Amino acid sequence: MPTSPVKNLVTGGAGFVGSHLIDRLMKSGEKVICLDNFFTGSKENIEHWIGHPSFELIDHDVIEPIKLDVDRIWHLACPASPIHYQFNPIKTAKTSFLGTYNMLGLARKVGARILLASTSEVYGNPEIHPQPEKYNGNVNPVGIRSCYDEGKRVAESLCYDYMRMHGLEIRIARIFNTYGPRMLLNDGRLISNLLVQSIHGNDLTIYGNGKQTRSFCFVDDLIDGLTLFMNSLNVGPMNLGNPEELSILQITNLIRNISIEKVNLKFLKALDDDPLRRKPDIYLAKKELNWEPKIMFKEGLAITREYFEKKLIFEKSK
Repeated sequence: MPTSPVKNLVTGGAGFVGSHLIDRLMKSGEKVICLDNFFTGSKENIEHWIGHPSFELIDHDVIEPIKLDVDRIWHLACPASPIHYQFNPIKTAKTSFLGTYNMLGLARKVGARILLASTSEVYGNPEIHPQPEKYNGNVNPVGIRSCYDEGKRVAESLCYDYMRMHGLEIRIARIFNTYGPRMLLNDGRLISNLLVQSIHGNDLTIYGNGKQTRSFCFVDDLIDGLTLFMNSLNVGPMNLGNPEELSILQITNLIRNISIEKVNLKFLKALDDDPLRRKPDIYLAKKELNWEPKIMFKEGLAITREYFEKKLIFEKSK
């Protein structure tokens, strides 16, 4: 007898990463419930699936419990950019704790496997480079970023306690900086900030001296990693990111070089608790999933810039 399609719940499904994940699941012939309160998500990201018999959209905040019958839970709901998670830090902490608590409770009730979208920010300002999963991090528990950093750390703790106490099937993905189409124009993150500034012909702003490093993973590569991880037997935590490490100054100059307008660099005061270096050790993902990113930064940047240009033209025409 034919098996029924897998039923997926994607929290934060109307967001940047969540909507790309939904595309992948829908194109694989699976069923998807998208759960989002649209704080940072947008219906525009998933509107092409609205009305499809295998897709359902629910406007809901994960802080509140919900009853659904699903096979797999992809728990992505949480604002991920500093501007958004610092807008209401208490709500951010509640989303990480209560949202994860509610999704774990649902997973236990219906026997679903759950993947938590954790973050490289659990490593804080790292003293080990690159960062392996065994590193416990260097996080400021009372800083302005702690609502997100510590929120994700307690979310991971909850997942492991549910696994130990209730035998729950968990997967913990530590996602490093990701970029690509559907990023918010105003999310305040490096790539979106610099691309919007360059398209408008404005100065490109650098916080601090620009020597800080980042490793950016194109969203398609991340989705490959997430789906392989969910289907694997490894529970994690597992780093998913691109180990191609670039300084902020290098990234800014790459964006300046592809800018149509002539733009200058503008140095501003360094941000509080901003990590000095960020690069994933992806040995585990290579070993367990046979996964590593395929799209290098310059290639992904060109795709992302094209999306931003079209988006800005559309916004201007409204």
